[in-house]
Amino acid sequence: MSLFIQIFNSVLAQLPPGQPITFDEIDYLIARVATFVMYTSVILAVIFIVRAGITWMSAGADTKKVDDAKAQLKSGIIGALIVLGVGVIINTLAAIVTREFFCQLSVFGVCLIP
Repeated sequence: MSLFIQIFNSVLAQLPPGQPITFDEIDYLIARVATFVMYTSVILAVIFIVRAGITWMSAGADTKKVDDAKAQLKSGIIGALIVLGVGVIINTLAAIVTREFFCQLSVFGVCLIP
């Protein structure tokens, strides 16, 4: 274990000095990544639902294609609900961490009544 620590310290000593990362930067990065993933997931869910609708419309009297389209539509709706549920959870956790969740009255991001 001490060999690992020695190697880690020698590598760490070779790094150039820089600016420390603040919690605001971490919060900003997490929010940006979460927003990107949410938007991308919602777009994919909408595309999947539209594709299922087109498949259903073009199925005609073929019951196998209709059943496949129903399954695709069900999966698309479930996927969209999961994505939106995860978004609610992420935003709630972010509000708890930044203490915005406990604010009773907020105007322009400033908590007036804690």
